[in-house]
Amino acid sequence: MRTYHLIDDGDRVLVALSGGKDSLCLLDLLAQRQRIFMPRFSIEAIHIRMDNIDYETDTHYLEDFCRQRNVNLHVVNTSFDASTDKRKSPCFLCSWNRRKQMFNLAQEIGCNKIALGHHMDDLIHTALMNECFQGRFDTMPVFLQMKKMPLAIIRPLCLCHESDIKAYAEQEGYQKQRKLCPYEKDSYRTDIQQIFHQMESLNPEARYSIWNALEREGKLVEK
Repeated sequence: MRTYHLIDDGDRVLVALSGGKDSLCLLDLLAQRQRIFMPRFSIEAIHIRMDNIDYETDTHYLEDFCRQRNVNLHVVNTSFDASTDKRKSPCFLCSWNRRKQMFNLAQEIGCNKIALGHHMDDLIHTALMNECFQGRFDTMPVFLQMKKMPLAIIRPLCLCHESDIKAYAEQEGYQKQRKLCPYEKDSYRTDIQQIFHQMESLNPEARYSIWNALEREGKLVEK
């Protein structure tokens, strides 16, 4: 938060709560952090259920998780039709519709920032995917100021390793959710993860080299 100036006094932050370990950890840590005097900010959470995707999440568990941390949870149902645009993958259309619901709710309840649970591994994998398949070197920014609406997207877990989040989730006893998405294998992300593990076996400091390159190129903050 300090390095990338993600949260300021008076911010109202909407946390995207999918139910996975990353989003649970994000909400848990922000709920603890908002009790500290500086900066003063408040958080609310949104969980989006895609009616036509069999990706089952225990909403009762998420409601109880938020209640224990004094965080208000908004559950939003939506859907998408993959046949409407054959140029885009179902993963893109699903993600786009989820973002649309987040943007709408954030503005409706007066939040000026949306917090997503992407960690360092996610950002590095995205950078590698963009290099391999798009011919460009960039990633999901840690801070992204939207141009067409008074909202910013932040990723407070950006310096966290996925292995640390997994260990913390196990320590805290987070409930695992069932993953049944029919489009989960449509992405090359799993292949990139395996390639990155090989890179780290060659050089244990590989993640920091890639991260430093992203910082030098100004790819982590977009205002």
